Amino acid sequence: MNPAITLDQQYALTTAATRLERDFAGTFNVETIERFLHSSYDQFAGRAKVTTFLPLLAEKFARQRLNALARVEGKHLDGKPTVLFLCVHNAGRSQMALGFFEHYAGENAVAWSGGSEPGDQVNGEAIAAMTERGIDISNEYPKPWTDEVVRAADVVITMGCGDACPIFPGKRYEEWVLDDPAGLTATDIRPIRDEIERRVLALLDELHVTPGFTSSRV
Repeated sequence: MNPAITLDQQYALTTAATRLERDFAGTFNVETIERFLHSSYDQFAGRAKVTTFLPLLAEKFARQRLNALARVEGKHLDGKPTVLFLCVHNAGRSQMALGFFEHYAGENAVAWSGGSEPGDQVNGEAIAAMTERGIDISNEYPKPWTDEVVRAADVVITMGCGDACPIFPGKRYEEWVLDDPAGLTATDIRPIRDEIERRVLALLDELHVTPGFTSSRV
């Protein structure tokens, strides 16, 4: 047992592993699932200020990574377009893009987000700006990108992470030049938010994904 992990956290990780093993039975073996869970835990533990929710974050991130790996290995072929939104801290632009994408695409496409230098939490003013659109991103959390997530994406949208963004040959990349909302008020973030919404709708059109809503604007 990792000495940095408390008994409560160890119990929570064991419970998380049981859930993942049940959900990915027949797709991945126990060793692979536990390796992804514990490496996901380590990704957050090294920078977390509050450790209470680390096992839950690790489980959510491990689930995303395992789903991505299943796509890469051809074990999950649903034909849905998959998009990855990347920025520096995964706290503002990429989270807003993810929020709009999931809002409009519904079950018709898959989207993930990540950061080259993940922050501690999602930008509160970005959360407020998205709430004005009726979209709740308060339950999201900054996370790093991993190789399997990038490899599983059909399209990788980058927003300011420059050379730190992962490059895989043959994959479609698109850079969205947008101001960083860090330090801005919700009022100042609105134009950035609206431009992200416009670009997400255009991307969905290019991917031939029919939005479930015509507009989130009020």
